[in-house]
Amino acid sequence: MLVGYVRVSTVEQNEERQIVELRNNGVEKFFVDKVSAKSAQRPKFDEMMNFLREGDELIVSEFSRLARSTKDLLNIVETLTEKDIKVRSLKEQVDFSTPQGKFMLTIFGAIAEFERELILQRQREGIQLAKAAGKYKGRNAKKRPKDFDYYKQCYYERTMTVTKIANHYKLSPPTIYKWIRE
Repeated sequence: MLVGYVRVSTVEQNEERQIVELRNNGVEKFFVDKVSAKSAQRPKFDEMMNFLREGDELIVSEFSRLARSTKDLLNIVETLTEKDIKVRSLKEQVDFSTPQGKFMLTIFGAIAEFERELILQRQREGIQLAKAAGKYKGRNAKKRPKDFDYYKQCYYERTMTVTKIANHYKLSPPTIYKWIRE
């Protein structure tokens, strides 16, 4: 069976381009994640890994959709090939069952990881320049609710955890810790 894995980094991004590309290459079953590859929790990826069987072929539009690091990519491909599942990328067009294919996989994975690191580096440099010019202020800080002192006291009395307080406000625990420190 031809199985396709599609991933976009955010909910706002559109996965349609990848789906059309995979469908045009005969993919019958799709697993779509809308989450960064760096995230440890990729529910559809995990579901796909459990779904794949011996003789199946996993197709992705490009390797960066499957993994973010070379090490992760190599581990995924090795795990699948040990189960006699072929892995194919439409962009890179390499047969990983050969020594040359395994070598090329390492090269492509390293290039994708390098490219990602360069993007992050340029982003950090741009933010630094914008801050120096007074054009970048960062995100607007969340304002503390009026009733937060009550929850802060509950935290100190150990009757409520930061996680429960964060869930109450629908915020992340680091925001709550920041408010507690203030």
